[in-house]
Amino acid sequence: MTSAPTQSRIAAEPSLLGVCELANAIRRRDVSAVEIVDAVLARIVALNKQFHAFCTLDAEGARVAAERIDDRLRAGDEVGPLAGVPVAVKDLLYTRGLRTTFGSPLYADFVPEQDDIAVARLRAAGAVIVGKTNTSEFGYGPVGYNSLFPATLNPWNTALGPGGSSAGSAVAVATGMVPLALGSDGGGSIRVPASLCGVFGFKPSFGRIPLYPGSRDESLPGPSGWELLEHIGPLTRSAEDAALGMSVMTGPAPEDRHSLPSDIADWSVRPGKRDIRIAYSVDMGFAAVDPEVAEIIRFSVEVLGRWIGQSIIEAHPDIVDPQECFEALVALDTNRVGLRRMADARGVTFGPALDRLLARDWSADDFTAAMLARKQLANRMWRFMRNFDFLITPTVATAAFAAELDAPPLINGRPTGGAGCAPLAAIANLTGLPAASVPVGTTRDGRPVGLQVMGSHQDDLGVLCVSAMIERALPRKPWSSDVVG
Repeated sequence: MTSAPTQSRIAAEPSLLGVCELANAIRRRDVSAVEIVDAVLARIVALNKQFHAFCTLDAEGARVAAERIDDRLRAGDEVGPLAGVPVAVKDLLYTRGLRTTFGSPLYADFVPEQDDIAVARLRAAGAVIVGKTNTSEFGYGPVGYNSLFPATLNPWNTALGPGGSSAGSAVAVATGMVPLALGSDGGGSIRVPASLCGVFGFKPSFGRIPLYPGSRDESLPGPSGWELLEHIGPLTRSAEDAALGMSVMTGPAPEDRHSLPSDIADWSVRPGKRDIRIAYSVDMGFAAVDPEVAEIIRFSVEVLGRWIGQSIIEAHPDIVDPQECFEALVALDTNRVGLRRMADARGVTFGPALDRLLARDWSADDFTAAMLARKQLANRMWRFMRNFDFLITPTVATAAFAAELDAPPLINGRPTGGAGCAPLAAIANLTGLPAASVPVGTTRDGRPVGLQVMGSHQDDLGVLCVSAMIERALPRKPWSSDVVG
């Protein structure tokens, strides 16, 4: 157990504190929620003009929420486990009374009348929502830019991109603007920016955190969809912090028929050494991966194996590149007619990622083939996981690249395919398996690299525990302002 930080350190440097430490300090009244919110808002104002993590800030609403937390603490009332913790929300998720644009000019002035379920549960746990973080247009594409707001930039080098689509959330956490941010992940959109920005990102099992209304709101003609692949999850600076966020966001909801029961009673992360079966694969047998990234993953696996005192076996699932299947399912889950009609009526053009998807002439046979390919992938993955508890891979096939690119043109000498920089990410979406990205080091020129941990069916807590083991075995240096290129 670490010693409690002094009140002066907390107030002066809230960015040094994680979610658990900060929540405990506020509950003990070592510092007030208002002091923390004011310090965080000042940091956002100072840094956001450089990195553009936030697209909408709610300073007034955050202060009001923090004042209520302090009043309840003074009165001796029960407060939630996240009482006073500042949280940012990706701009694809509904926030009651706070602009939600989906990164599109079609919704530039849209203000929801309700919260997404995950947001409502965070508020009920005492979290203070400070604002919305930038994303790609409707979440399409692993990038951090759209036509509404300045492009989000990588905090380790502003000439590089942060990945996406939960770009702003990753950058907000990496730079200490907030200790926890919500992201969404339909094909790597939490894990990709977590890897490229050097933070922890968790995509839970499909249905673990209910999703509604978000992009499933049938009253909106444009973005409705993504029901087949989408997950909501936290970005933090540690697995333990992510677990605390998970503990308040999970559980069934009638609005989401895919939501899972509350079968994890205790989300405590215990990273002790234990007998577990871990496999690793640098490329899953089909992906092009940058040699330096592969080297870092192999080194990380070697160190982890020594730390837990057992061998980690190299093994590849018997699968092929799932990108064609993934793209077809995204198209099937997209309201293509509604988006085209809205864009035509308002004279709006889409960005390249969404434009490519809408331009393709998809057939019923394409969608049938994709559904069959997904079933085959899921079956082969569960057969593989019968022999292992966890599978380690690179999160992203390369470290961060030029900010203006969707992906580098070549990875390890091979042309980048449709999966771009993250050919291994969508497997966890297509199977619904829990997966995390854990920062494990940097390239020789200082770009972060993330290691992906994929778990067995619905073993979310196991993934968090193994991630915490990796954090213990491979401690890393966090971001600071003196590393920016």
